[in-house]
Parts: sequence; structure tokens; C-alpha cells
Amino acid sequence: MKFLTVLLCITLSVSGYAQELISNRQRDIVFRGVNVIPMDRERVLENQTVVIRNGKITALGNAGSQKITANALVIDATGKYLMPGWAEMHAHVPPIDDIEPMKDVLMLYLANGITTIRGMLGHPKHLELRSKVNSGEILGPHFYTTGPSFNGQTVKTAERGAEMVREQKAAGYDFLKLHPGLTKETFPAIARTAHEVGIPFVGHVSFNVGVWRAIEADYSSIDHLDGFIEAITPGTDTLAEQETGLFGSWIAYRADAAQIPKLMKGLRDKQIRVVPTQALAERWLSPLPAERFTNDPEMKYMKPQEVQGWVRAKNTYTANPEFSKEHAEKLIQIRRKLIAECQKNGVPLLLGSDAPQVFNVPGFSIHHEMKYIVDAGLTPYETLRTGTVNVAAYLNKPDSGVIKAGNQSDLVLLNGNPLRDINQTRNIEGVMIGTNWLSKAFIQKELKKLEKN
Repeated sequence: MKFLTVLLCITLSVSGYAQELISNRQRDIVFRGVNVIPMDRERVLENQTVVIRNGKITALGNAGSQKITANALVIDATGKYLMPGWAEMHAHVPPIDDIEPMKDVLMLYLANGITTIRGMLGHPKHLELRSKVNSGEILGPHFYTTGPSFNGQTVKTAERGAEMVREQKAAGYDFLKLHPGLTKETFPAIARTAHEVGIPFVGHVSFNVGVWRAIEADYSSIDHLDGFIEAITPGTDTLAEQETGLFGSWIAYRADAAQIPKLMKGLRDKQIRVVPTQALAERWLSPLPAERFTNDPEMKYMKPQEVQGWVRAKNTYTANPEFSKEHAEKLIQIRRKLIAECQKNGVPLLLGSDAPQVFNVPGFSIHHEMKYIVDAGLTPYETLRTGTVNVAAYLNKPDSGVIKAGNQSDLVLLNGNPLRDINQTRNIEGVMIGTNWLSKAFIQKELKKLEKN
């Protein structure tokens, strides 16, 4: 798939296709009459003019109060809502040698208003991809990389774990990705070396490590609520890993909610971020049958064999002798409670859904994730913060996550107010990423190219 990049000053007489994707460093892009959700606090600034120049917000004020240059591209956004673009902090980009399929996945994220992603299964080619995204050669969200997985197969000894940390730091990855299978011997060496060389580690918590060691070791973020169920369920220390199930799915019905405050204190005291990926649980590990998801419209962007693989994964889960609908529902409910308690107790939540993964299509799944977080008890505003303000603080990007003069112009234009109805995040009119304006027409045209079935 090829992307059109217009680097020269564009006039209003350009072709219709070029107007759909405008990339311009010399000409202002102006949103006129728009309702702004700045995300500095829960509010809407009505009927505003927002001026973008060279990837930055240069002016924001009441309609008519801002000077508009003669050759500006003016977008009539009357009645629409402008807010910061979202992050997907548990994204996957194909870990292969060919960059071309990676571009398709980046477009799925952008088309859904996602302007920042953290890739969570690394590959050396991702370093090249990140460089080309940063230079503007490839159109995509801001891309933060993890290296190849640390797991029980790749790390057999403490010495190898420490060596891999140094290798990935030297290569230039942003984070280390931890997967299951690490031990009480290998994990401390990884954590210790990561702190020595200054690279954060994120992801899964291995069963033999456990969440308390993970907290003590200063994980940067724990994803999937991994290890949380085991930490609050009595008798887990007497069980083998296979007896607890994926993310504690076989024991969650015995979880003791009275243990949650201790867990929250540990996470808060260490300022460990949590990426719930609740969409993965609600769609894979819930009692709902696979048929509830296979007809979702976004499945057309996945190859049929991939969707069938997801169906098999779901059916394998529900066919397990340990599975019951009642216990699966209790798993979902205790996970929702854990998410709500993170919010109440000052444990920073980061938006992430884990896609592509079982019934989670890249980009589209982040809208499911936001809805599930609201279902867990957060307000729409609190939920939107997990993908904007919280991520900006985590990534130490003070010029993002909020709409104000001087900040980056990574924005999404919506046709409805997501503060009233979180489902309005799906109602996208256009996306702004740096100097690029992606209109609804451009997005629809690109998505049409990406249909697989």
C-alpha cells in the first residue's frame, strides 16, 4: 500500500484525492467552529478556532478571534468535537523483515484516531520503521518499540538475560518486553541490568516471579493485569501454573477482594503503570460464544484464517474442563473491580487492548477497550485520560495529551461528544497527525484497500 505525501504548499485547487490527505509544513490548517475537549480537565470549549502550523497548535480561541492566513486550509468543524489523539500502549506490529505489511497495520491504528502506539513484540526491522515514521517517510502513529521477547525459551540463564538487556539497549529499543517463563533466577538479572543501563521493562509477569517481586523490581508497566488475580487469591502458592489458567482464569472465582487494597498500595507506591487490555478478557475469556464477535464489521480487515484461529482459541478455552460460564463471569467482574480500584487509588492506567489478538482488530479494539473501561466504572473523561494525559505523563511528553497552544497537533475530530457517550470515539470525521490531515474520505479509501474478506 502506498501513501500520498504532499510536501509542497498546497492550494485549494488541488485534486480531490490530494485534499483528502494533506501533509504541509508551509501552510496553516484551521479547524473552524469546533467544540474542543482540551483534556486539561473535564470541559468542552464551544465554537473555537484552532490553528495548526508545522505540526504544532499555534492558536486556540473563540471563533472569529484568530487570524487566518490567506492560503490556509480551513476545515469547517461546526458542531464537531476535537480532542487529542489516543494511544494504544499494547499494540502489535508484524515482527517480520518486510516493512510493507507494517504500513497496513499503522494505517488501521491511524484510521481509528490512534496517534501513538507502543509495539509489544519487537523485531529489528521495527527500529527502521520507527526512524521512517519519525522522518515522515512512512505515515503512522508515533512508534515506541520493545525488543524481541524475554521469555522462558529465549532466556535460559541469568547471564543470558543480562546480555540480552545490554544488546537491546545498545540497539536502541525504547522498552524491554517480558513474556511468561522467566524464573526467580533469570528475572532478577534482567531487572537489575535494565536499571543499570537505563531501559524500562514492561508486559507480562511470569508465574514463578509473581506480582510482588514484579512490583519490588519496579516494572515500568504491568500489562493484562497479569499476576493480579493470583496475588489476591488464597492458596495460589500451592498451585502449579497450569492450574491457575491464563491471567488467573481458573481461580478468579475464589479471589478475595479484601486483598485488593494491599495490591493497590504496592502499585501506587512504586508508581507502576497498569495497561488492563480488558478487551482481550471480555472478548476471549468471557462466557460469551465466539459467534458474538465473528460478525463484527472490523473482522473484514483480518485474513479469514486469522479469524478462524481466534475462533479456535475461544472454543479451546470454553471447552476446557475447568471452564464454566459462572466462573468466567466472575473473572470479568473481578477484573473490572481491579480496574476501578486502580483509578480510585491513584494507580495510573494506560490505554491498551492487545491487537491483533483474539477478536481484537488493530485500531478498532481500542474503542472496545474504552467502552469496557467505562463498564468497569470509570467515567468517559477518566477513560479518555488513560489514552491521552496519562500516556503523555508516562512518556514524558509535556507537549502532548492536551490541546493548548504550543502542543503537538496529534488530534482526532469526532462527530459526537465522547464525554457524554464513550461510543462517540468511533464516530471519526478525521485525524491529525503532526502535519498530516487525514480526512474521512481518505480514511475510508485507505480502509477499503485493507479489507481482506
